[in-house]
Amino acid sequence: MNQTDLQNEIIKFISDQLLVDRTGFELAVDDDLLSEDLLDSMGIMRLIGFIDETIGFAVPPEDVTIENFLTVNDISQYLDTHMNAGGSE
Repeated sequence: MNQTDLQNEIIKFISDQLLVDRTGFELAVDDDLLSEDLLDSMGIMRLIGFIDETIGFAVPPEDVTIENFLTVNDISQYLDTHMNAGGSE
């Protein structure tokens, strides 16, 4: 899966599952998910579950950092790097 496909999958999940109360809001790849209160800790955990179940990559607990999960772009770059490096499957 390329980075654009990853971004689209992540945006769709966040928009459909985690931002249901924000009608009309369109999430962009560079929106700050944490500072803009788009995701809380439970939202991050649900997103990690989605990544594991749908994308097939188990994010190790030590990789759940602000740097890796600040924006959709950061998440997709993290996944692209670690999935291509043969990380957890």
